[in-house]
Amino acid sequence: MDISILGIPMDLGAGRRGVDMGPGALRNARLNATLRGLGHHVTDLGDVPVTIPETIDKLEQGGLIFRDSILDACREAYRRLSALSPDTFPISIGGDHSVSMGTVAGASQGQRTGLIWVDAHTDYNTPGSSPSGNIHGMPVAHLTGLGDPDLSRIGGQDWRVRPEDIVMIGIRSVDAAERDLVKEAGIKVYTMKDVDTLGISRITEEAMERLSGVQRLHVSFDADALDPSLCPGVGTPVLGGLSYREGHLLMELLAESRRVTSMDIVEVNPTLDTRNTTADVMVGMAASLLGQQIM
Repeated sequence: MDISILGIPMDLGAGRRGVDMGPGALRNARLNATLRGLGHHVTDLGDVPVTIPETIDKLEQGGLIFRDSILDACREAYRRLSALSPDTFPISIGGDHSVSMGTVAGASQGQRTGLIWVDAHTDYNTPGSSPSGNIHGMPVAHLTGLGDPDLSRIGGQDWRVRPEDIVMIGIRSVDAAERDLVKEAGIKVYTMKDVDTLGISRITEEAMERLSGVQRLHVSFDADALDPSLCPGVGTPVLGGLSYREGHLLMELLAESRRVTSMDIVEVNPTLDTRNTTADVMVGMAASLLGQQIM
């Protein structure tokens, strides 16, 4: 398989610094070499240029924190990814989760795209519902067409992710107003309670059945979906996350489906990590999605 890796070193959407070093941490954890070892042809596209926060005079732009600079970076990520061959498997490495407004749209190739959102958070706030104004808590809402008009049209005037084509797994932290928005949209959410009661195998089976009608399938994996004991290097850790085996099993089952066409790895923060542990774990998750097997 042809795999292209694109870095988006952005920490503009989060409330604390450090995730801009995530792409470097993932590369240092041998992401490229690991995927080549699985027999893939890997091309590293380098990094999308991102504005440094300290160089921007106004923190509030258009009513959202760093809105204009985030929009620029996401538009560039979209441009680079949408220019790839449809047969290429892009892996976008962040950076905070606001990058997905550009990466999901770009990897979609303009087609109907299912989104598997592996995260502790639903990230479905809008500018009106967000208690913080941090855009990394809003990308899914914008991908479905809510919120800021420019952020919600990065993929073009008519392209959107349909709410019925979104499955969220590992959820355990949702703002009150955000919860109402998710329910109103009809997004399928598997909380950690669901993981405990149903198990990853059944959840994956149900997710794939729900997404059977999509043309492309994108996995957006936030490192904080895993328990902080496994991935300490994240900015918004929430106790009680996916275990090491639950994360790998989810990726392994998705790999067996042969339907996933693109991936994000986001929110790796080396400044909060121990010996690059979080990046190492996330490289392993990517490897499981792309064919690594026990036997």
